[in-house]
Amino acid sequence: MTGGRAGSGGADSTASAVGLTVDARWERGEGWSGPTTLVATARGLRTARGADPAPDLRLRGTVLPGLTDAHVHLALVDPAALRRGGLAAVDDLGGDPRVLARLTGTPGLPAVRYAGAFLTAPGGYPSDRSWAPPGAVEEVAGPERSVAAVDRQVAAGASFLKVVLHPGAGPELDDETFGAILARARAHGRPVVAHVEGEGQARRAHEAGIDRLAHAPFSERLPDDLVGAMARTQQWISTLDVHGWASPTREQDVAIDNLTRFAAAGGTVVYGTDQGNGPLPAGIDPRELLALGDAGLTADGLLRALTSTPTGAAFTYVPGEALGPDASPEDLVAWLARATVLVPDDLTHRPGSAGLALETPRRTHP
Repeated sequence: MTGGRAGSGGADSTASAVGLTVDARWERGEGWSGPTTLVATARGLRTARGADPAPDLRLRGTVLPGLTDAHVHLALVDPAALRRGGLAAVDDLGGDPRVLARLTGTPGLPAVRYAGAFLTAPGGYPSDRSWAPPGAVEEVAGPERSVAAVDRQVAAGASFLKVVLHPGAGPELDDETFGAILARARAHGRPVVAHVEGEGQARRAHEAGIDRLAHAPFSERLPDDLVGAMARTQQWISTLDVHGWASPTREQDVAIDNLTRFAAAGGTVVYGTDQGNGPLPAGIDPRELLALGDAGLTADGLLRALTSTPTGAAFTYVPGEALGPDASPEDLVAWLARATVLVPDDLTHRPGSAGLALETPRRTHP
C-alpha cells in the first residue's frame, strides 16, 4: 500500500499528494490501527509524514493492501470480473506470455504477473488438454531446450516460471531437464512454481529446491518431517476450493490436512484459487477463505495470505465498521464481501462513481 518517499520529486512528491484520514487500517507486519492519517499519491497510499499536506478528506471505512490471487488462468476467466470481485492483483500460472504481456497495466484489470507457458515434458500435462490455449504450454526435452524455453518466458516478461510434475497424466520431466530449468531460472533471478500431483512428487519438488507449490499437496498425506522441512523453504498456494467446489472430496481433505500442518510449522501460506478451473466465484472466493480457516488460519493469517504480492498503487477499501483483531475467519469472509479495489485517483477525481463514503473535514479559519 505504501508508495515512495515524500519530497523525493516525481510521482510521490508532496505537490501531487492528497492527505486523508481513514477510520481504520490493516498492514502486514503491523496489524490493525485506528483512525490514521494517510497520503494518496500516484504510487498508492502511505502513512503521512511531516512535510505532507493536511488531510482534505475523510474516508469512512478501512483500507488494506491490495488483495492478490496467486493462482489464476486469465485465458479462462474474465480479468475485469476478478477486479470487480475485489482482487487488486493476480498471478497467472500458465498462459501465452505474449497475450499476458498485453494485459499488464490495462485500466480496469488487476495488476498482472505471470509465469508464461507451462514447462512440461513432450506429451506431458497439460499439453493434451482442450482448455489449454495455444502458446500456454512449452514441451521441453533435454537441458538445452529447457534453457531456451526459460529464456523465452523471461524475455516475454515472466516474473517466475512454472514447471509440471504430474507423471500420472503423461510423460514427466527427467531429472536432468528439470534441473536445467531450475538452474536457468535462478540465473535469471526468477523463482519457480511447480504443479505437483502424484505420489512422491511433493518430495521431489522439495528436494529440487522448488520455491512455491501451485497447489497445497492433495495426492497423498505427507509425512510430518517432510512437511516441516518444506515449511522452512517453500510457499504453498492454497487452491482448496477447486477440489469439489463446495462438495466434499478426498483431495480437499488431504490438502487441508497437509496445509494445517504446514501452517502450524511456520510455512508461508499464499491465497490462490486456480481461477478458470471450474465454477469458482470471480474475485475473492469465500469458500477458499473458509477452507483456509479450517486449516487453522486466523483472520489475520488470512489477510497475510491475501496480501502476498505488492499491488502497485491499488489498495483495498471496505466501507462501514472495521473488523478488529479478534474477528473470526467467518467474520472476515462476511466483511470482505464489501471490499472494493481503489487507486488514489478514485479519491480525488471520481469519488461519486467509486461509491466512497468520503467527507471533507470542516476547517476553522483564523
